[in-house]
Amino acid sequence: MDETFRALGDPSRRRLLDQLNERNGQTLRELTAALQTTRQAVSKHLSVLEAADLVTTVRRGREKLHYLNAAPINAIADRWLSRYDRQRAAALADLTTALERHPVESPTFTYTTYVTTTPQRLWAALTEPAFTRRYWGGVALVSDWQVGSPVLWQDAPDGEPRDLGQRVLVAEPYRRLSYSWHGFQPEHAEHFGWSPEDLAARLGERRSKVTFEIEPHGDSAVRLTVIHDDFSPDSEMHRAVSGQLDGSGGWPELLASLKTLVETGEPIPAPTSANSAH
Repeated sequence: MDETFRALGDPSRRRLLDQLNERNGQTLRELTAALQTTRQAVSKHLSVLEAADLVTTVRRGREKLHYLNAAPINAIADRWLSRYDRQRAAALADLTTALERHPVESPTFTYTTYVTTTPQRLWAALTEPAFTRRYWGGVALVSDWQVGSPVLWQDAPDGEPRDLGQRVLVAEPYRRLSYSWHGFQPEHAEHFGWSPEDLAARLGERRSKVTFEIEPHGDSAVRLTVIHDDFSPDSEMHRAVSGQLDGSGGWPELLASLKTLVETGEPIPAPTSANSAH
């Protein structure tokens, strides 16, 4: 947390985070051009932000893309805001965002966390129904995890798995997993209080995808980066998975429960909104 505050104390580094908040996944060249400063200065600032886990990087071919990572900010909020106060603060932030927001071409959610486990065990936590049911709020993900195969949702142990249109896109055991994401379902409308017209509008969003990147970190930990992208502009699904909708814990809550389950054997107790971002 000390590193987080030190990193945020510099106005140039805050400008870099603002740039990534506006458009996530930028190269060093793009960030340098936007800030109109030297490549060396931007590189140094990015190193400080990476050390504080405020920025995470992902290799795409020969390019290195930089993403804003919300995990340290969430840790600060968790320390000083109760769940009730956090919901009120989020409501005010959502109002401000709604008044000030300019449409984003295609938003991206990126989150990096560190789990004390092995790549093999983390892969099992992401793919085995017995694991997923415990931190997905009772939902088991069922698939053979071959490229092109469906990822089915089983709401109860004796229930029939549902095909919501999700398909495996990449499956490299212990390294990388990616699958297409579902659209909104009728239960989401009930949970969020949407009218039939609201739901119909949200059903028009294009299908997004989520990617899990697993990297060893030292001798006993794993760096897990979750990238959820390919959203429609101004996507409501992006706000849901980011935890920005009232009653939605999104990926931050889900990944905290995954981490706790793998490290302690028990997930975080799920609130009544556990399935709201699914």
